[in-house]
Amino acid sequence: MKKLRENNHDMFRTFFLAALALAFSAHAENYDVVVYGGTCGGVTAAVQCAKSGKTVVVIESGKHLGGLSAGGLGATDIGNKGAIGGISHEFYERVGKAYGQPEAWKFEPHVAEKVFEDFIAENKIPVVRNERLDLKNGVKKEGLRIVSITMESGKVFAGKVFIDATYEGDLMAKAGCSYTVGREGNAQYGETLDGVQVKNAKSHQFIKDVDPYVVKGDKKSGLLPGIQADGPGEEGAADKRVQAYNYRMCMTTAVENMIPWPKPPDYDEKRFELVLRNIEAGDLRISFGATPMPNHKTDTNNNFGVSTDDIGMNYDYPDGDYATRDKIIKEHINYQMGFMWTLANHPRVNVKVREAVSKWGLCKDEFTDNGGWPHQLYVREARRMISDYVMTQDNCQARKTADDAVGLAAYGMDSHNTQRYVDKNGFVRNEGDVQVHGFGPYPISYKSIVPKESECANLIVPVCLSATHISYGSIRMEPVFMVLGQSSATAACQAIDENVSVQKINYSKLREHLVADKQILEWKKGGAPAAAGETPSVDTSKLGGIVVDDKQAELSGDWLTGIATPGFIGVGYIHDGNEKKGEKTAKFTISVATAGTYDIRLAYSALGNRATNVPVTIAAGNETKTVKVNERKAPPIEGRFVSLGKFKLEANSKAVVTVSNKETDGHVIVDAVQMVEAK
Repeated sequence: MKKLRENNHDMFRTFFLAALALAFSAHAENYDVVVYGGTCGGVTAAVQCAKSGKTVVVIESGKHLGGLSAGGLGATDIGNKGAIGGISHEFYERVGKAYGQPEAWKFEPHVAEKVFEDFIAENKIPVVRNERLDLKNGVKKEGLRIVSITMESGKVFAGKVFIDATYEGDLMAKAGCSYTVGREGNAQYGETLDGVQVKNAKSHQFIKDVDPYVVKGDKKSGLLPGIQADGPGEEGAADKRVQAYNYRMCMTTAVENMIPWPKPPDYDEKRFELVLRNIEAGDLRISFGATPMPNHKTDTNNNFGVSTDDIGMNYDYPDGDYATRDKIIKEHINYQMGFMWTLANHPRVNVKVREAVSKWGLCKDEFTDNGGWPHQLYVREARRMISDYVMTQDNCQARKTADDAVGLAAYGMDSHNTQRYVDKNGFVRNEGDVQVHGFGPYPISYKSIVPKESECANLIVPVCLSATHISYGSIRMEPVFMVLGQSSATAACQAIDENVSVQKINYSKLREHLVADKQILEWKKGGAPAAAGETPSVDTSKLGGIVVDDKQAELSGDWLTGIATPGFIGVGYIHDGNEKKGEKTAKFTISVATAGTYDIRLAYSALGNRATNVPVTIAAGNETKTVKVNERKAPPIEGRFVSLGKFKLEANSKAVVTVSNKETDGHVIVDAVQMVEAK
């Protein structure tokens, strides 16, 4: 009898849900444009639709709007702020007003979320929260066009054009569009930085030998969690591995606003054996990057060999169902929360590390409905659409240029590690981290954000766009997602007005609309207008004296090129990646024709992750001395210079300035050396 009642209950429940779905289907909500995903790109898309006079709805699977921009990523990743226009730039202006500034590119999560909510409220845009696409039967198509999408609850939304602004690309995938997950082989698109990257994985790497086995030295005991048994694979070859995810924590040192590091309920010390062994091997670096934010807070990211990235634990996320993703999300929370608790509390952690980490904690006034923990997992990369135009490494490095731009990308090619493996010497290593900078902003093709017309005629995809793994690492920045979200909406509205597929709109007309909306579509010779108050680079001819750029320095060791912090001299700067301390030097030689006393200066960009003790040796005239430069402090002299001292030089003599990364406690940045006559 009990079993019969259970069966009847199940039958009733099935009938009820079917009837509910039918009722919702009969009363579908109709809009001109349906935006699925309340990320930053989804919000700007909706705002643009509303401003264009179209009806629009935003459907968000969670509670909060803004994605990562409101989820902890307050240290905006953008190679050149001058490349960002339209609503995206307006977002940073509005954030700036909250701090009494013309604009702000570093901000607290709750400030960003309020700006997104204000955008929505001012434009009277309906937002449907806590609704997820039915992954089995959620997309209804007639021919090549999506007619409606159905949520798990049974709610139905009909539209003329749909925009998938999610980080995962669920709508794009379920609409039948081609896509890929993982890394392409270099040979597929003629790249050099895609696929397996053992040789290039130099940043965020182990600097000490760490045993990978459960029982040290015993292969039969198995590998520690997160280490792949079959890695790393053939150099440059394709695989399905996905670069690591983490949470961008907002931390504080303000005791009155601090939540001490919580210990996860299901904390398992074995999960952190690799962390403990790495510290015991002698790596005592504070293994997370804390970029200062307003009001004594930080944006905290992965740094060094063992950090907040949960490497190798996300491979099933992009194509996973919700249960699979929820499990992976829980794993990432447990790992990262447990990682921070371990650093702050575990007796096997060096006492200096424990004391340093314990000075930090989560913020009481951020993510208040989630115990101070970010609500958005940093999904750095999931699905990537394959359309008629695939953005590649050639686009990034200007060997190929899209002629139908809908925005500019402006960051270096950035991939986090994808796996941990055992090297030939029997120690654990990371693989997949690639950091290649040194190129300017470049156009993103309109064809890369629309599917093949043979697959779907009324869908636009501004986030999971058509790009290879390594080029996506350059494009995947929040300001760019906002730019592409707005451009997607402009194209969607135009497709409705012209009554054509999104693939067949008049691009010349689209370009006119984008330019009128202050979108930036090309990088003019000499540079597009920079963000207010800051130029993207400094012309050495305007600095006075003698300037030797980092490109003219004699380098030893493997320095990396950077352009992430605008205001640099020349075309970029170099940095040591905070790796291989004592192995890298940059030597500048300056010749003077006239005898005199000269002020010798070093240029660098200041940030919270820089070293406080950069040794710089100056050999000038009869004097040789070494000074320590604190690169966390902003250099006081125009052009980002700090004085290294004044030196007497004879006519036709030389001065040699050598910057080292020996025993430094953070990233070492080298931009240029200047010599001017002392007054």
